[in-house]
Amino acid sequence: EDQTPNVRLKQIILDVRAEVEAGQPLSRAMGKYPRIFDNLFIGLVRAGEVGGVLEETLQRLSGFLEKDVELRRKVKSAMTYPVIVICVALGIVIGLVTFILPRFMQLFKDLGVKDFPMMTQMLMDFSHFLTSRWYIMIAILAALYISFKLFTRTKIGRRLYDLFKLKAPVFGKLNHKICLARFSRTLGTLMASGVPILQAMETVAGTVANEIISDAVLAARARIREGDRIGDPLQKSKMFPPMVVQMISIGEESGALDQMLAKIADFYE
Repeated sequence: EDQTPNVRLKQIILDVRAEVEAGQPLSRAMGKYPRIFDNLFIGLVRAGEVGGVLEETLQRLSGFLEKDVELRRKVKSAMTYPVIVICVALGIVIGLVTFILPRFMQLFKDLGVKDFPMMTQMLMDFSHFLTSRWYIMIAILAALYISFKLFTRTKIGRRLYDLFKLKAPVFGKLNHKICLARFSRTLGTLMASGVPILQAMETVAGTVANEIISDAVLAARARIREGDRIGDPLQKSKMFPPMVVQMISIGEESGALDQMLAKIADFYE
């Protein structure tokens, strides 16, 4: 609490400390703040409390969070160059349409040219619209952005958007690898901390950040509860590559599932 510079977090830690002093378990005290301490955090702390190895689970949790931050940093750095290229390209196109094209339009008008090909006419109309009614364009873009945000908050919209993120050219494969890395790292951390497999799968489904893969994990959890092996339902979902399924199966047979999951996470990261 004394070392925390964030005022909001300092107040939360103070409240958690007060709850623990009053006799509440640490996991339950943290559970009051789901925006700060997610399901993975609470699940690992609870497992550490039950097993009497809280310091070990907190060490694993810190390692997991550091890996997650490192993965996000890698993705952001990889995305920096294409984002800059796209922004520069859009800026050049907008500059051509708003400043250069009107001069050509005036030149054609002075020359008495009236009939243009359809694509040329469409480009000229767009240029005129952008220069004379730019505020309508801004309003349209704002309305599209708000509509997209509202749509992705619905269950159907979120599923369609998550499916698009997995199927999109170039970025779909990248996003799929991110989800697989997070699935493996989270499940491996939970298993190594002694969390039961069914509870671990449920926690992973809530932290994988993709509805399609989350549904596949929950379906696999249901099959495991019926007595199936871990790898078989994951293979049937078509969301997990053969290498992932085979390494999980080997880990399950050899009793080293958490180590295999860590290797999968390292590979995809």
